[in-house]
Amino acid sequence: MNKIAYKTVAAPGSDEFIIHKSRFIGHAAPCRTEEEALAFLASIRERHKDASHNCYAYIIGQNAGIARYSDDGEPSGTAGMPIIEVIKAQGVVDVCVVVTRYFGGVLLGAGGLVRAYAQGSKTALGAAKVVVMHRTHHYAFDTDYASVGKLDHWMLTQKARVVERSFGAEVTYDLLVKEADSAQFLADLTQVTMGRVEPILLEEGFQPWEESE
Repeated sequence: MNKIAYKTVAAPGSDEFIIHKSRFIGHAAPCRTEEEALAFLASIRERHKDASHNCYAYIIGQNAGIARYSDDGEPSGTAGMPIIEVIKAQGVVDVCVVVTRYFGGVLLGAGGLVRAYAQGSKTALGAAKVVVMHRTHHYAFDTDYASVGKLDHWMLTQKARVVERSFGAEVTYDLLVKEADSAQFLADLTQVTMGRVEPILLEEGFQPWEESE
């Protein structure tokens, strides 16, 4: 995993499905540390303490330096390993996935369990929404009201995300631009406004972007 961008999930999420009367619930949450992952796991165990199993896996660190998983009583290799393999396959880090199972009375067999827990992991990541964390610049600039229409139309074609527009004596744009796109964005902004705006860099850091952005 490189240091320029990495994948994680946007926010805690969960979804469920039924396989042969067993109820599976996939949960996922962003976790920056192993302590956060264990706290999330504890919260799921408390919420579903009557479940047959709460199997889990987590990967922490942009370099995936910490990776743990557990079958939580399911046959060895049928739960925790499929969960973590899905996380690895999607290239996601700083995440904890828990797949809860309420046994429905029908045995699934080893292959069935592997497929079910892999599906639970995919379901969890889908519910929590995988995003790409890019190094991002946070800018703000002021412009006059007469320029707003032109700027808004131009902004639709740019690799920038407008966080907020504030209306006062002038209109203030608050926006995010990936670090890799910043130089070109600033040059184009200067050209389209004929140098009449002066963007201020407010902050630098990682921000979530959809994979298509």
